[in-house]
Amino acid sequence: MKLEIYRSLWGMTGTLDENLTRIAEAGIYVGIEGFLDAITIPVSEFKTQVQDRGLKLIMAGAAATKEEIEPLVTQLAEFAPVKIGLHSGRDSMTREEGCAFFEEALRVEQQIGIPVSHETHRGRILFSPWDAFFYLRQFESLKLVADYSHWVNVCERLPEDQAHVFELANQRAFHIHARIGYEQGPQVPDPAAPEYAAQRAWHEQQWLQIKHSRQHAGDDVLTLVPEYGPPPYQHTLPFTNAPVAENWRVCLWAAEQARQLLG
Repeated sequence: MKLEIYRSLWGMTGTLDENLTRIAEAGIYVGIEGFLDAITIPVSEFKTQVQDRGLKLIMAGAAATKEEIEPLVTQLAEFAPVKIGLHSGRDSMTREEGCAFFEEALRVEQQIGIPVSHETHRGRILFSPWDAFFYLRQFESLKLVADYSHWVNVCERLPEDQAHVFELANQRAFHIHARIGYEQGPQVPDPAAPEYAAQRAWHEQQWLQIKHSRQHAGDDVLTLVPEYGPPPYQHTLPFTNAPVAENWRVCLWAAEQARQLLG
């Protein structure tokens, strides 16, 4: 299985032209992951800039209600991405509302013919392992963007007692956001720091299981983004708002570690 590492534009501070050039020249990224709300130029221009550098594209967006799904996904499909990721619904939705949301999402996914996966993200329907477990059992074709850093934060522990959930979630994960979370937050200050070795080991074990599941399903490619964010996601020094670690370096380190682990 081939590992393809994408770079999120989140946290990059240059112009789009500068950022795409830097990503292409890094030598480890095959493409970028773009979030719709952060793109301020026409679709055609954005696609051209990405393609001119030989980069692939994964697109993401947020749909809070089922009525927002079709127009959002249709717009994301205009970018001709390899995959689409969604911040799906709200954590306050009832089970009935959540099921209606995913029914609509699966219908639209089939209609556009591009894989659509749903993030395991705080504030969204799949904000916890147990909520995700319910919906994964309801919808056999539901796909995940595995960002388990959020679940560690929500559980306030490494959720080793939820092994049955991760067995199923790892089978349904079609894309990885490889960010290490810890018990009090969705992002460790620096994943290379030895004080977070236990959290790193737990996350890496999940990513390995996802790789094995995708191989077993017959996939040729596993996609991953080392998605570390800037302040306030990144810790800062008091009174200065200065980040305690540099975003580009952290993401590059995480990309290289993922290549060693999963490549």
